[in-house]
Amino acid sequence: MDAFRIGTWLVQPSLNTVSYNGTTVRLEPKVMGVLVCVASQSGEPVSKDTILKMVWPDTFVSEDVLTRSVSELRRVFQDDAREPRFIETIPKRGYRLVAAITPVHENGSAVHSTEQAADRSQPSTRHWKLTSAALVSLVLVCGLLVGFNVADVRERIFGWGAPPIHSLAVLPLKNLSGDPEQKYFADGMTEELITDLSQISALKVISRTSSEVYEDTHKSLPEIARELNVDAVVEGSVQRSGNHVRITAQLIYAPQDKNLWARSYERNVNDALVLQSTLANAIADEIRIQVAPNEQARISAPRAVSASVLDAYLEGKYHLHRTNRGFGDEETRTAAQYFQRAINEDASFVPAYVGLAYAHNLILEGTALWHPTPHDYEIKKAAAAKAAELDSGSSEVHEVLASLDCDEWKWSQAEEELRLSIALNPNRAESHDALGFFLIAIGHPDDGVKELQRAQDVDPNNDHLANAYFYSGRYDESIQLTLRDLKRQPDDGLTHYGLFQTYALAGKYPEAMREWETAAKLAGFAEIVAPVDHAFKTAGFRAAMRLWAANFENFQKDGQVYVPGMLAEVYSLVGDKDRAFYWLEDAYRHQYSLGADGGLLWLKGNPFFVPLQSDPRFADLVRRVGLPQ
Repeated sequence: MDAFRIGTWLVQPSLNTVSYNGTTVRLEPKVMGVLVCVASQSGEPVSKDTILKMVWPDTFVSEDVLTRSVSELRRVFQDDAREPRFIETIPKRGYRLVAAITPVHENGSAVHSTEQAADRSQPSTRHWKLTSAALVSLVLVCGLLVGFNVADVRERIFGWGAPPIHSLAVLPLKNLSGDPEQKYFADGMTEELITDLSQISALKVISRTSSEVYEDTHKSLPEIARELNVDAVVEGSVQRSGNHVRITAQLIYAPQDKNLWARSYERNVNDALVLQSTLANAIADEIRIQVAPNEQARISAPRAVSASVLDAYLEGKYHLHRTNRGFGDEETRTAAQYFQRAINEDASFVPAYVGLAYAHNLILEGTALWHPTPHDYEIKKAAAAKAAELDSGSSEVHEVLASLDCDEWKWSQAEEELRLSIALNPNRAESHDALGFFLIAIGHPDDGVKELQRAQDVDPNNDHLANAYFYSGRYDESIQLTLRDLKRQPDDGLTHYGLFQTYALAGKYPEAMREWETAAKLAGFAEIVAPVDHAFKTAGFRAAMRLWAANFENFQKDGQVYVPGMLAEVYSLVGDKDRAFYWLEDAYRHQYSLGADGGLLWLKGNPFFVPLQSDPRFADLVRRVGLPQ
């Protein structure tokens, strides 16, 4: 399309630029498309439906996208919606261009008519018309572009021929606030953007735990994209000053290291979550990904929240992610306190309830502390119930509800909740991971591995398959994956303990003892390492394991830990079936008092319990727990 002037502004659709007094502003192709569409009928109302069909053909987008595009045009033209000099809103109908329109020759000079000879030094509210021939041509061209897209002209003019993007990664947004203490805020904004984009089922979005690996990397964007197997990368920054926040983001087509789109947003901190929703919508719009109506509704759901509530929530998320996946770390308790603080100030803020439930779920599972209490279970249950009451569309809520169902041995309900969690957020690695292991545990290993492979696909920098190999007896493969994982997380006590288990079942006892000692030290039980090591060197592996189990039985009597499933595994490993069944029955008895399943979900799938399966007590326990026969 030829260039034209709107008042004193030069509009060049082929370049996606508008210029005034030597200053040039580049518009997004879709925003330029909206401008051209309303310019084609200058002075006349253009319906929203007409604009949406022209600018977003064959793609479902909400009217919010059009509203944002018009807002961007008003920002560029320094227009005021209340007293429009350029674009007027026609309530419930559409928009009308009210500024002067003048076609421009290829040499840059204006095409004049008698009516257009008036002073154009300032933008005017007078309705300037194109010459009749130019107007007819412009309308005809626009109609052809919409209806036929002959020879891909539409793509070349409006920039709609952008490379296809079906997968992307959001790199950690840089903290430009000048205050290192604000890192939690930048991290939180990164995660919120990932969460919003992850809800789009047609788009693969890499999980936060994999993209955060590249926070301070020197790798190029194409290299990062190859490692993550994505088409595009989003990078940017967060700058906060008091209650004002500015977020800048750009979309890079990775194979060509080509900047496709860049945008800056400035908002009050109260609107930070709304800002991230706006950013996610803009990215989805730019890459022309199909967004289902229900997904669009969830992405656009965030509301304004006070700065203090948002700060407490994001601090909680920050500490939750800092939780050492080993043992004895107080970070999870700290996270729970921040979530509770947010709830105390805003009792309707759903994300804080989700965070609180998840924090106490970690405590109950023993990944943060080894002494859960009935109080932890009640907090988890109440927080999850309140979150579900306020927002049944949260993927994380249903993931926590599934864990509650597992705690109460409601296996079919747990599976339903996990599948619903994935339906609401198909890119949530944690939900795929949970469903995968659940399916393996109840006797569907092939389906379970498929889910774990999906988790691996969206979270490639963390291992999701080593345990699957462990439960299927493929110990060497499990060991190799776990060793690779430990290179990235050498202080992860839980992973060291998992490697101990695999070495032990593989009969590699020296290696098993080495990993056990590391795990015990990371868990805060360094005082038992020396005596257990001495028992191993003088009396062998079984003697060392018996001494360790005896120590932990004492710790359990003192209330320091509650690990009946672990003790059952150790006693089964050394051939003491009676003690193994004692602790399995203890887990059964404490189901409702502590809320944890005590490892009973894995009765059938745990290779440690294979020596117990021929005992009649085992079949009876499986029946009472309600696992599929």
